[in-house]
Formats: sequence, structure tokens, C-alpha cells
Amino acid sequence: MFRKHLLLLVALLLSSTACGNESDSATPSSTQAATTAAVTVAAAEEAPTTAAATTTAEPATTAVTVAAATAPATTVAEEASTTSEAAASTAAEEAMDDAPPQFPVTVDGVIIEEMPFAVVSLSPTATEVLFAIGAGGQVTAVDMNSDYPPEAPVTDLSGFQPNLEAIAAYQPDLVIISWDPGELVAGLTALDIPVLVQPAAASLDEAYLQMRRLGEAVGRPAEAEALAASLQEETAGLVDEHRAAGLGLTYYHEVDNTYYSAASGTFIGAVYALFGLENIADAADEGSGYPQLSPEYILEADPDLIFFGCALWCGTTAENIGERPGWSGLTAVEEGALIEVDDDISSRWGPRLIEFVRLIGGALAARTAAGAQ
Repeated sequence: MFRKHLLLLVALLLSSTACGNESDSATPSSTQAATTAAVTVAAAEEAPTTAAATTTAEPATTAVTVAAATAPATTVAEEASTTSEAAASTAAEEAMDDAPPQFPVTVDGVIIEEMPFAVVSLSPTATEVLFAIGAGGQVTAVDMNSDYPPEAPVTDLSGFQPNLEAIAAYQPDLVIISWDPGELVAGLTALDIPVLVQPAAASLDEAYLQMRRLGEAVGRPAEAEALAASLQEETAGLVDEHRAAGLGLTYYHEVDNTYYSAASGTFIGAVYALFGLENIADAADEGSGYPQLSPEYILEADPDLIFFGCALWCGTTAENIGERPGWSGLTAVEEGALIEVDDDISSRWGPRLIEFVRLIGGALAARTAAGAQ
């Protein structure tokens, strides 16, 4: 079941760019590290979850369709309606004191007539952003993989296999998704429900832009701008501090224990690239972004650092990496440069991406300190 979800998450990331489990977390959390791989693994999120998405790895394309509701439509509608109305009322009262921006607004071609107070998020990354910019009170339902923050109203809605009837039952005035499996946008649009699609970001600049766009969509532009600016500032500081230590070093990012990795063309790879690190997976990537490497390939590349996810789902540890046949002689193993990565954080391009940046900076600082001893 985990591998299925991992593949879905990698495919999700590939659709733009979670390990999670569809019981919903690509991920990153994940870690908002593979569907083409899931969509190739069978494609790693997502971001997680061991994909990458985070997220969070990748080739076979999994078909996703809009299924009919499994629960009685009347029951789903009644429960969703009650929840939606209560949340909308609370959010509306709070918003009245804040003099929200003027609507309608157009965001990425989507016209939002009025400030939304019944938002449904089918993207773990978007969910995290909404709460980070103070729009949590406007969120009435999130998908099963939106496991952060804890107060998010998690439901059994799926972002991978969305159910149009179940989503509509929450009476949303805005739906946010990270990909369209084929008929979801058309179906919601036919119901006069605006849908904002924010695919997996391939860079930090794209991630910041999506935060700002989401803020505009929910009437929180100033808060979204502040969030993006804060993340940009801290990231720039960490890169300035640690980039010199990373220049020229090679790394291997392990999405799961079947050796799926994240190449430089993914969001995960883009973050490592900020520090001047060279990705050993790039030479094996044929376009998916999440190539599956072989043990022999990794041994020959002999990376200076190994970042590994799937600690939770695969049980991967620094110890069992060192016990793999032939791996004890790898530079990263000999120098103790084995760093655990939270799948959700690495594969989601939301407010917690700064934790991933800090992790890389800290790993480089530790390696420098160890070499100086």
C-alpha cells in the first residue's frame, strides 16, 4: 500500500516537478518525495511519501479518474454542509474585523467573485500555506494527506483520486488542487466552483510565487507576501553562510530503499543546487526527475553526502545504509555524512521548506567541522 502511494506522490510531483500513504499524505509530507515514477515506480511522491513528492520519485502512468461517491450522497452532503456552514460563519465574522481586500480577483486566470470562506484544499502544500498566512479559519476541508498543521480539518477526500460529488458536498466557494486528473476542474467549473491549480513547484521562486497567488485568492495578500519574503530572506542567509562548503561536493538523495532518487530538475534537487552541491542522479535522469538508480551506480559515483528519506515507511537508518553490501567503503559512510530527511518537508514547497534548507546547511556545517578536527 505504501509503495502505491509513494508512486502516486512521485507522479504528482512529476506532473509539475510526500511520501504519504493514501489512507492521503508527497508527501513531503510530504515530506506538501514520485507519480511518473509512480507513475514509474508502480513512480518513489511528494516528497513526500517517499517520493517526493516533499514529497516528493519517478516512469508507467497511473490513470486517475473522478469516481462516484462511495457513501450515500445524502449523508455526505448533510455532514459536509453542516461543517461548511459552521466554518464559513466563523471565518466570515473574523474577516469582518479585518476589512478584507476588494473582490472579485483574478488569480492565474481564475475569477474569484467574493472572499472565500469555505475553502477545500486537496494539496498538502496549499493547506500548510493557508494556515501559515492566517487563512485556516476559511478552510472547511482538506484531503487525507494534509496532515499538517494538526488543526487542519482532515477528511477522506483524495487529491490523487478526487471524488467530484464528495468535494461538492462541502459547498466550497474555492477549491485548491495540485493537479487535475482529467475531469475535476471541468466538473467543478460546471458547478460554478472556482478551482485554483498549483502544480508542484520546480524551484523556490515558483514556490514563493504560489504562496503569493494563494494569498490573493483568499484575501490574505499581505500575509502571504510577508511569509514569502521571510522565507526568501532566511534562505538567502543560509545559502550565503554555507554555499562555500558545498561547492563541488556530490550527493545522493534517496527517496526510498529501492534507490529512487530526485534529480536536479525537481524541487528537491533545486534546493540542494542552491548550495552548489552536485547531484549524482542527474546522469541517470531521462526526464522524469526521479530516476531509479542501481546499487552499482551509487557505488561508482561515491557521493560525499547521502540524504535519505523513508525512515518511517521503509525503516531506513544510517546504520542499515552502512550495512548494505559494499557501501561501507563509500565516502559518505566513512565520514558519517548520512543525513535523514523528512519526506513531507522535502517534497512540499510550502512554509516548512525552510526546515529542509536548514537541514542541508547544517549538514555542510557539520561536515566542515568534522574535517577541521
